Amino acid sequence: MTEPEVQPVKELLQSGFRYALSLTRHQHQAEDILQDAWLAVLKANGSHTRPYLYAAIRTRFLNANKREQLVPFVSMDEAPEYQIQNQTPDLDDYVDHVLLDKSLGKLRSIEREALFLMVVEGYSAREVAEFTGQPRGTVLSLVHRAKSKLKDMLSQATVENQHEQ
Repeated sequence: MTEPEVQPVKELLQSGFRYALSLTRHQHQAEDILQDAWLAVLKANGSHTRPYLYAAIRTRFLNANKREQLVPFVSMDEAPEYQIQNQTPDLDDYVDHVLLDKSLGKLRSIEREALFLMVVEGYSAREVAEFTGQPRGTVLSLVHRAKSKLKDMLSQATVENQHEQ
């Protein structure tokens, strides 16, 4: 390959790894999924497009996990309630990456995926909907819920830390 072709592939693979890592939350599992997905991309006449790679990654992630574990259905009566604080600090105020990582781990994977694609990767709701096969409104709802849950969890942790001091 010539140098101009290598760089876009490298960027595509790095982006694919970040996406796989956001789904799995485990480095080795993300590497395995990316490798399998990349082989599928190469077998498909080398279609080096991000949506194709992301679709391959997502398919492999879904196949690796049972559907019941991926999206547990909880009735609204049994769903945990998140307390809304009157004064919730902005996410930029938090520097505790461990707390943020734990909070992200408490989100459903489908919420974490939508949040990652929109906030980190910068895709529009329409593009995320195409990648994931979800309606655009569902994607917007998932991102909104994920942000609200994160804000509530981080606010509650801040209040708990203040009480401990």
